[in-house]
Amino acid sequence: MTRAVLSLGSNLGDRLGHLRTALAALGESVLVVSGVYETPPWGDTEQPAYLNAVLLAADPTAGPYDWLARGRAAEDAAGRVRDPGRRFGPRTLDVDVVAVWTDDDRPVFSDDPELTLPHPRAHLRAFVLRPWIDIQPYGQLPGHGWLTDLLTTGPAAAEVPELSPRPDLTLESTA
Repeated sequence: MTRAVLSLGSNLGDRLGHLRTALAALGESVLVVSGVYETPPWGDTEQPAYLNAVLLAADPTAGPYDWLARGRAAEDAAGRVRDPGRRFGPRTLDVDVVAVWTDDDRPVFSDDPELTLPHPRAHLRAFVLRPWIDIQPYGQLPGHGWLTDLLTTGPAAAEVPELSPRPDLTLESTA
């Protein structure tokens, strides 16, 4: 069995609907999902604001690349089109595999450019760390430390004031 933390983001079209598409595509593997946050775009700032959330999923048969394939399938279901000339551009749905653990609770590390684990920029992104804390208040990002420390004293701390919780928008797992 593996567990995975996945980050969801959408800033085109029905943003909340696209996040819900990801939950539906991931199905019964979703254990818990965070609250929804509205955030300014990261990297390429000339685009609409995002809705972001994080989820924890588990599956006894899934390996790290299975989580990547499932995330991409969810993106496809939401009509995502990749613009190779715009790395951090707008998208209907972005699903990132942030971290994966084995069945004996060991983190998976990978330097593969196709799937770097843990996600190489997760420790820099308040829009990943803050929702993750919603579902795992005592969580740790493998190789980087406690989520709360990363959010309050790390580089992501500067982004915290830009996060807007959206309690009016809800996501629920089907598990």
